[in-house]
Amino acid sequence: MSDPDYPNIVLAFVYRDFKIQIARDEWQGQDFYTAWAEYSLGSAVAVPFAMTTKLAIRNAKRWVDRRKG
Repeated sequence: MSDPDYPNIVLAFVYRDFKIQIARDEWQGQDFYTAWAEYSLGSAVAVPFAMTTKLAIRNAKRWVDRRKG
């Protein structure tokens, strides 16, 4: 059995009732970031790929704003 790839959470915060978690990973020697959003109905990948934490945070907030209207 292969080893599971657990997210390496580097930052977490609450934004408009969503818990946003920013995870760092590496691909071809380059760090990249993913934003997960947890809420009352479950969780989702809000941002599958961002080059910086700043972009991951901004795009995660936009993702939440589109759902909260």
